[in-house]
Amino acid sequence: MQGWEDIRAEVLRRIRARDWAPGALIPGEEALAEEFGVARATVNRAMRDLAEAGVIERKKRAGTRVAELPVRRARLEIPVIRLDVLGRGLPYGFELLADRRGAAPVPVTARLGLPEGTALRYLETLHLAGGRPFVFETRWLNPACLPDPAPDFAKVSANEWLVTHVSLVSGDIAFIAEGANAREAEVLGVPLSAALLVAERTTHGTVGPVTLVRLAHAPGHRVQMTF
Repeated sequence: MQGWEDIRAEVLRRIRARDWAPGALIPGEEALAEEFGVARATVNRAMRDLAEAGVIERKKRAGTRVAELPVRRARLEIPVIRLDVLGRGLPYGFELLADRRGAAPVPVTARLGLPEGTALRYLETLHLAGGRPFVFETRWLNPACLPDPAPDFAKVSANEWLVTHVSLVSGDIAFIAEGANAREAEVLGVPLSAALLVAERTTHGTVGPVTLVRLAHAPGHRVQMTF
């Protein structure tokens, strides 16, 4: 017997596959319950969870539709680095150091659940606070989550664009104390192996895997996140 999680996964699969495009009307709960052979309450639970995630929009007498521009409602709020810096009373700036596309390494595709050799966009961004290095961001980004034409990440950081434009359904984050590698030491202007606070995060949205990002924070950095 299918549970509500199974119904949720199938509805999400159809949305990702564009069986139901953005703005499309989704069959009613009664029709879905009959199709899946479950109680209507089971379908309601699945749809409620997707609505809370911002994937679908439910309105009385108007039915349920795939969100045109899903609003991210992740349980863990991902901070916009620019706002973090401004909130500290410092001027913000950023530099796009690298932007290229190519086959991602196997550990990256494995983390994102993508086939080996998938072409992803690789970005390096240095975020500045008061003109000094604040966070060095290295990111593998799935082009499938981007519009055509894609945003210019030299004008708006990938961090800010993704937080404000892409609906996130799930993800994971880990905080690690690590010594700076050669590239991080060069960009942040610290000695090789200097102690850094590193955050590694993967996120998945309505179109599938979105990004794997590594954020290396300059020494002395304090991270505060809202749950």
